Amino acid sequence: MAPWTIGAALAAFLACFLAGETAPALAQGSEPRSWPEVKCDRYRKAWSDALAHRGTKGLGREFLERHEAFLASGCTTKGDVCPRTAEELDLANMMVVAAMNAGTASTFPPFACRR
Repeated sequence: MAPWTIGAALAAFLACFLAGETAPALAQGSEPRSWPEVKCDRYRKAWSDALAHRGTKGLGREFLERHEAFLASGCTTKGDVCPRTAEELDLANMMVVAAMNAGTASTFPPFACRR
């Protein structure tokens, strides 16, 4: 299977997963989650699924660490995850599509090269 075909298949999988995501039932007395929290939870799940499916081959330590810092912030820090390899760029593109399919803007993911 061609590399772009695998990427397209993973992007389609993530899109279908996120499109079918429903809000969890709230326990009596619990506070409803904010939209930013819901977006981050959906994005975090898509990221986890993508890594489980494709692995981390070709993904640099800095790319993974910066992305983890974004998730740890509740998806609130300014994007500074710069894809430098073909594998990082493919994953970043898939995550942008997955995020948009989850109802977020294409600017939600943390991918940006500022240097």
